[in-house]
Amino acid sequence: MENVEDNRQALRELLFTAPDCLQYLSGVILFEETLYQQASNGKSFVEVLKEGGVIPGIKVDKGTVDLAGTDEETTTQGLDGLGARCDQYYRMGCRFAKWRAVLKIGENLPSPLAIQENAYGLARYASICQQSGLVPIVEPEILVDGEHDIEKCAAITEVVLAACYKALSDHHVLLEGTLLKPNMVTPGSKAPKVSPEVIAKYTVRTLQRTVPPAVPGIMFLSGGQSEEEATLNLNAMNQLDTKKPWTLSFSFGRALQASTLKIWSGKKANVAAAQANFLARCKANSDATLGKYAGDAKGAGADESLHVANYKY
Repeated sequence: MENVEDNRQALRELLFTAPDCLQYLSGVILFEETLYQQASNGKSFVEVLKEGGVIPGIKVDKGTVDLAGTDEETTTQGLDGLGARCDQYYRMGCRFAKWRAVLKIGENLPSPLAIQENAYGLARYASICQQSGLVPIVEPEILVDGEHDIEKCAAITEVVLAACYKALSDHHVLLEGTLLKPNMVTPGSKAPKVSPEVIAKYTVRTLQRTVPPAVPGIMFLSGGQSEEEATLNLNAMNQLDTKKPWTLSFSFGRALQASTLKIWSGKKANVAAAQANFLARCKANSDATLGKYAGDAKGAGADESLHVANYKY
């Protein structure tokens, strides 16, 4: 299906107006384009979300660029003019924002420079957001690409999160007014898989060691996992009997929408079936946030890997 504005508008309308879906969501991250789009009834998508009890948020970074002097590592751009943009987004109804930093695991990666540069960028963004009344979602994504085991991912994630919270402290960011959007701690994409229970143990242990209890919520990214994998892993974390001073929830893109997009395929005749599928995925992840997912939402395509190497958006 062609990636043009009309198709993007139609997909957003399908998702935002799917019967009974919004009750399972608390916020939606929008691209700037979406702020200016309307549903077919003439209401803006921001209005549609608000009427459904969902808080609109906005992606504010401008994507990644190469970080000179590193082994193809990146930094995120978008700090220039961010304060004015945040003020405008607040006036348009947004109440939170998102900024994605990207790191990768390799023989000597991530480098200390990449870790510090991306932590600093996240902290600067968070400070600017709070000055404009927006809650910053801090997203240091460590890509799943590679052959590393889960121990390696856990060790790197600890270092990265520690650097992020040091930078947030240095920038005087109010942690109670932030959310964290991290990767789950998993083996690399080319390594043998492990069970949801193992992923839950390593992920929660990593968070216990690095994320202050002042942070109210942790909203995991799916990072190319299949829809069902992401849901089962989140469910296992919430079933874990250990210290968890933060809400553990989801902020999934591909793992919430991929099978719905496939069913819809841009055809009006498929809208009802696609919306029913989206409802099942929303409810499944809402249940997983409570540790009560019964594994009963495995529709067509839910087990398909959504991994894309060096994923950008």
